[in-house]
Amino acid sequence: MNVVQDIDTALSVAFLVKLDDQSLGMFTSCQGLGAEVVMETREEGGNNGFVWQLPTKLRYPNITLSRPLSRDTETIAKWFASMANGHKRGATGTIEVMRANGSIIATWGLLDVVPVRWSGPTISADDPRVLTETVEIAHHGFLATGRG
Repeated sequence: MNVVQDIDTALSVAFLVKLDDQSLGMFTSCQGLGAEVVMETREEGGNNGFVWQLPTKLRYPNITLSRPLSRDTETIAKWFASMANGHKRGATGTIEVMRANGSIIATWGLLDVVPVRWSGPTISADDPRVLTETVEIAHHGFLATGRG
């Protein structure tokens, strides 16, 4: 018996990143999507059997995106320049995970996205390889994306 399953996973993916519906372009690597509940411990007097674990707040790690250098690098530079020129408001962002054929696998909405760090390529005539850039962003939580 031959069973064929439609598995909705991505074997070859790219990540499209948008800020306030303006595209920052496609990225080939995305690290740091996640959330953590910060726990506070409390000891109860006279009860030595356990310590209370109380959830307090959510913490969101920074997200690091990487890609080969392209014309979209100019968009990143303009975004950083706008922050240096006093534009301090965080943007609403989305990260869309796409298959090689362009179909979307998953989307994350991000609240108050701000740039943290940009790293350009190391350029050397002695080491010919693909030039890559990395951008690190911070955010203040996830938003509903309207998908799914």
